[in-house]
Amino acid sequence: MKVSGTTAIITGGASGLGAATAEALHNEGVKVALWDLNAEKGEALAKKLGGVFCSVNVADEESVKAALARTITEVGAPRILINCAGIAIGEKTIGKNGPHRLDAFKRVIDVNLVGTFNCIRLVAEEMEKLAPLEDGERGVVVCTASVAAFEGQIGQAAYTASKAGVAGMTLPVARDLMNIGVRCNTIAPGIFWTPMMAGMDQKVQDALAAMVPFPKRLGKPEEYASLALEICRNTMINGAVIRIDGAIRMQPR
Repeated sequence: MKVSGTTAIITGGASGLGAATAEALHNEGVKVALWDLNAEKGEALAKKLGGVFCSVNVADEESVKAALARTITEVGAPRILINCAGIAIGEKTIGKNGPHRLDAFKRVIDVNLVGTFNCIRLVAEEMEKLAPLEDGERGVVVCTASVAAFEGQIGQAAYTASKAGVAGMTLPVARDLMNIGVRCNTIAPGIFWTPMMAGMDQKVQDALAAMVPFPKRLGKPEEYASLALEICRNTMINGAVIRIDGAIRMQPR
């Protein structure tokens, strides 16, 4: 896909991996719509990139529909959807305070898995209306899983279940969308530097970086963004889950 001149929606686009991807797409001539709940950061970045910010709960149908309508009006119908919105908690199945809170488990699944699928199904419906490009392509979806989808650590039952679901639905969604010319792929990052990581003690950050075989450091958001951009460009990448992790395989803790 020639991305220049197209429109992209980036969920979780106000910070971290989503913000880096929005900037990378903007630098390639893509009009961006940032969907997030952080209005302060989202508005500021949208202004910088000449895009639009929409306050969105990705797991809510009406919220996504309203944001999609505004996006189409202000920056055009999307050919690219990057799903970066997500949350994480740490809670054991049985811990000091008893069993895992069921509402917390459901919340993580709702945002990370249901929210991702909700955005895919509604945005792909709009992509189908677009004129086909080369190879009959109308759009591309990039989702975000995690290496935790395959090697979840202690206390990550909810997060792992949500990200394994994202990874698992990638191929069937790609098959579902093949006849309308929309691709679906997923990136599974390892340990990346994000605002969540910035809140951790430096010793913790250093210990995490030391777990990575090579390079021995945290991943950079722009490295995720580079891969997302290549997936958008390369039409043969479809139905794939791609790890970007410095060869790390997560230990139990």
